[in-house]
Amino acid sequence: MDRSARVKKESQNEPWTSAGFEGKFAARMTNANNGAVLKKTLELCETIAGQPDFRMMRQHLDAFMADDSLKAAYQELAEESTALQHQQQQGAALDLKAVSAFEQKRDAFLGNPVARGFMDAQQTMQEMRETVTRYVTRTFELGRVPTDDDFGGCGCGSGCGCH
Repeated sequence: MDRSARVKKESQNEPWTSAGFEGKFAARMTNANNGAVLKKTLELCETIAGQPDFRMMRQHLDAFMADDSLKAAYQELAEESTALQHQQQQGAALDLKAVSAFEQKRDAFLGNPVARGFMDAQQTMQEMRETVTRYVTRTFELGRVPTDDDFGGCGCGSGCGCH
């Protein structure tokens, strides 16, 4: 038996070796992905998708995505915002006319109810994602289900301004 074949055979029998660990780890991950964790994750997804507010957010997102002119205006605003931020970070003086023009475009964009609905829906969905992530992350950190006290008493995390 050549050396590589012998090492491979030995590593399969020894759980502390890389190959042995990877095989056992992969088996555990398969069980986690097909077992109770996946079932509960899917239940969470169903709960989120079944919320009336979630359906309303999806309607706002879909309405925005159906409007090519609003999507183009959003893209233009994002690019202008990035350019202004870059100038500011570089220490360059901002052109007050350019800033004023940007603010007028932004205000006009946000004055459109479809655009406003899109922005609000995006923000709310982001907050939902952050909440789920915060609780799951804290569960891994603590090794148990977190309580409000684990988040400084409010359940929203630090830096929220509510405590």
